[in-house]
Amino acid sequence: MDHFLYRDGALHAEDVPVAEIARAVGTPVYVYSAATLLRHYHLFDEAISWADDHLVCYAMKAASNQAILKLLGDAGAGMDVVSEGEYRRAKAAGVSGDKIVFAGVGKKPGEIRTALEGGIRQFNVESEPEMQVISDVATSMGVVAPITIRVNPDVDAKTHEKIATGKSENKFGIPISRAVEVYAMAAALPGLQIVGIDVHIGSQLVDLDPFRLAYRKVAELTDTLRAEGHEIRRLDLGGGLGIPYEKSNLAPPSPTDYGAVIRQEVGHLGCEIEIEPGRLIAGNAGILVADTIYVKQGEDRQFLILDAAMNDLIRPSMYGAHHDIVPVIEPAAGVDYQPYDIVGPVCESGDTFAKQRNMPPVKAGELVAFRSAGAYGAVMASEYNSRPLIPEVLVQGDQFAVIRARPTFDEMVNRDTIPEWL
Repeated sequence: MDHFLYRDGALHAEDVPVAEIARAVGTPVYVYSAATLLRHYHLFDEAISWADDHLVCYAMKAASNQAILKLLGDAGAGMDVVSEGEYRRAKAAGVSGDKIVFAGVGKKPGEIRTALEGGIRQFNVESEPEMQVISDVATSMGVVAPITIRVNPDVDAKTHEKIATGKSENKFGIPISRAVEVYAMAAALPGLQIVGIDVHIGSQLVDLDPFRLAYRKVAELTDTLRAEGHEIRRLDLGGGLGIPYEKSNLAPPSPTDYGAVIRQEVGHLGCEIEIEPGRLIAGNAGILVADTIYVKQGEDRQFLILDAAMNDLIRPSMYGAHHDIVPVIEPAAGVDYQPYDIVGPVCESGDTFAKQRNMPPVKAGELVAFRSAGAYGAVMASEYNSRPLIPEVLVQGDQFAVIRARPTFDEMVNRDTIPEWL
């Protein structure tokens, strides 16, 4: 469910007409719904509320604007970060260090130091060399770093190859077959405190069976490590639950069903439970609004040429991803749909959002909205073709605010520096 609905013939974001936002801010523009963000967070929180000690850490790589982080943090969410920049954003949004989990395969010593200075719930360790570096940095500071070790369970998440993270050929984690050995190494390092186990098998999962298999392996590993004398009190079970990008498709499993699988597979262990959803919290909480520049008649097809481009929403070009695209003005009942290739103005054939997509008739100057664009949209945007990053807007009830402004051309151009010797 989301809060982008037609009302009186016009698409609204909660109680605000989307066209009103477009007039005030310009297009293209990302628009987020606070009510949808909070609803999805609370669904996850309730799904694991059976665990006396639990934390939903929002995977902020999905959408990292500080306004979104503050909204979720104030509701009780922790944060899952994968860089120093994300860590600093979370802290700037008011999230305390003891609710921030630091993941990622390439943590540098400076990033580790920053997190230890500012406070951290845990580092999710991905390799033996990283484990040694964390210990060295912590020891040099006279502190002990809390860690989990990310294990790779060699489970096929049955998702897109570029967002699968739990198979043996992926770069993430240590092989679960070597976990006992690596935990023994960690226990011998002076700057580390083992607090648990971490696992994450991928993103946009629409089947609970891979989760079940991975968590069953984690439960077995927990028993083994406890028998070896390790204190395993926390299980970080990752995220990855998918969203329905196509309204015609069957809905993926719900957070409630996901929470039930967690309880069935690891609930008996008495551990703290952490999960790190991102896409399902943010995905359907955002839309990308674009204006139609031209309708172009080709040899055998019509093109809708929008002012949004692949640099604003890279997912269709990078992943072949589908986004439902709808007119901002509700089409009349019974109107005949027609196929369009929906494209942007960037000078690449890859700047294509959809081919032969059936749409109501669209004219130049009419607005369209990309649904389910709240996750991995704005955060993956670039200034390719020297197109300014587009603004982000947050709606709550009948009010809206720009939470990231569109830079001017002068601001964009003046970031460059020409050497004196040129």
